[in-house]
Amino acid sequence: MNRKWKKIALIAGIALLLVGMVGFTVVRSQKEVLAVQTGQVTREDLTAMVSASGEIKPKTYVNIGANAFGKIVKLYVHEGDRVKRGQILAQLENVQSTADVAAQRATLEVARTDAEAAQAAYKTAIADLNRAKADAQQKKLDWERAENLFKSALISKAEYDARQAAFDTADAGLAQAQARLAQGKAQQDSATQHIGQAKATLTRASDQLTKTLYVAPFDGTVTNLPVREGETVVMGIQNAPGSTLMTIADLSVITAEVKVDETDIVNISNGQPVEVTIDALPKQVFKGVVTDIGNNAMIRSTGLATTQTTTGSQEAKDFKVVITLQNPPEGLRPGLSTTAKITTATKSNVLAIPIQALTLRRPSELEQKDKKGKDKDAVEAAAPARAKAEDKTELQGVFVVARDNRAAFREVKTGITGTTDIEVVSGLNEGDRIVTGSYKVLRSLKNGARVKEEKVEVKKDEEKS
Repeated sequence: MNRKWKKIALIAGIALLLVGMVGFTVVRSQKEVLAVQTGQVTREDLTAMVSASGEIKPKTYVNIGANAFGKIVKLYVHEGDRVKRGQILAQLENVQSTADVAAQRATLEVARTDAEAAQAAYKTAIADLNRAKADAQQKKLDWERAENLFKSALISKAEYDARQAAFDTADAGLAQAQARLAQGKAQQDSATQHIGQAKATLTRASDQLTKTLYVAPFDGTVTNLPVREGETVVMGIQNAPGSTLMTIADLSVITAEVKVDETDIVNISNGQPVEVTIDALPKQVFKGVVTDIGNNAMIRSTGLATTQTTTGSQEAKDFKVVITLQNPPEGLRPGLSTTAKITTATKSNVLAIPIQALTLRRPSELEQKDKKGKDKDAVEAAAPARAKAEDKTELQGVFVVARDNRAAFREVKTGITGTTDIEVVSGLNEGDRIVTGSYKVLRSLKNGARVKEEKVEVKKDEEKS
C-alpha cells in the first residue's frame, strides 16, 4: 500500500514538474512574442493629391498708379462700379500742364514761321547766285574781247584795265552770292531742327498733360479705390512705390493663386484637375484646372522671390500655382482665402498598403538575426561590406508575417501616394499579411522576430463614435 502511494506521489511530482517546465517555456516564449497590428496587401484605386492654400484673384487685373504729382480734383467712379475700356476714371490738377502745352504750341508756331522766313531767304540767295553767275560770265566775255582788242592796239590801256576790274568785281560778287546761299541753307536747316525740337517738347508736355487724366484700360470692375478727391498723389521713384489710385479687375475669369511646397511642385503640371474650397463659402466645392506654374521659388517667411535676394537661404520655399475656376459663383471677391486639392495622379486596381506600414532599415540591421548559426569566419569576412552598406544605404520596405508568425523584412518599391495608402510597384503580392503598426513596434521590430496579431479595442470605440 505504501509502495502504491509512493508511485502515485512520484508520478504526480513528475507531472507537476513537466507542467511547470511547459508553463515556464510558454511564459518565456510569450515574452519574446511582439504584439503587432496587421493588414493585407489589397488592390485599390489610388488618387495622389497635393493640398495648398492661397487666395482668390481675377485672372486679369491692373493697379492704376499715379503717373504724375498732383491733387485729385475729380473721381468719376466708386468701388464696385463696372467700367468700359477708355472710360474716364479720375482727373488730377492740370493747370500747369495745360499752360506748358499752350506755351510749347506757341513756340512750335514761332519755329515754323522762322522756318518759312529761312526758306524764303534761301530762295533769294539762290536767285542772287544765279544773277551773280550771269554777271560774272558777261564781264568775263567783255574782258576777253578787251584783251584781244588791246593786243591789236585798238583800245587804250585804261579801257582794258576798266574791263578787267569789272570782271574781277563780278567774280567777287559770285563768291559772295555762293556764301550767302550756304548761309541761307544753314539757316533753313537750323529752322527745321528748331521745329523738330519744338515738336518734341510739345510731345513731352502733352504726355505730362495726359498723365493727369486716367482712363480704364479694359472692361472690368473697380475692386479697390483707396484714394479720395482732394488727396495728393505721387509717382514712384526707385524703391519707393507710388500712390495707387484704384484697381480694375476683369471678374469674368476667376483664379485661385496658391502656394505649393517645393517638395510637391515637381508633381504639378498644367491641366491637372483641382477641387477648390473657399472659406467664405463653406461646404461648397468648386472645380478648377491648373493653368500656370511659377518657375521661381519664393521664400516662405518673406514672400520674396529667390532672384530678389543676394544671399542663399535654407528656409522653406514655395512656388506659385494659378488655378482657373471653371464655374465660379457670382459675388466672389479678390482676396478670399481658399484651399486647393490638386489631383496629381490617379491609378486603378493597384496593389496598395497603408503608408504607416513602410519603414527603413540598414542592411546590417537586417543581418543581425542571421548571425546565429552562421560560420564565424563567414560573418567576419562579410563585416567590411556590411559596414560600408550601413554607412550609405537605407532600404525601404515592410515586415511580412510568415506562416510561423515571424516578421520578415521585404524591400519594396512604391508608386503614387494616396490619402492613407501608397502604391506598391514591386516586392509584395496581393493577400500578403504585413505589419501595419504600431509605430513604436515598427520602429524597433527586428528581422525574424516572432509576432502575434493585436486586437485593438480602440477602433471599435472610434467606429461607434
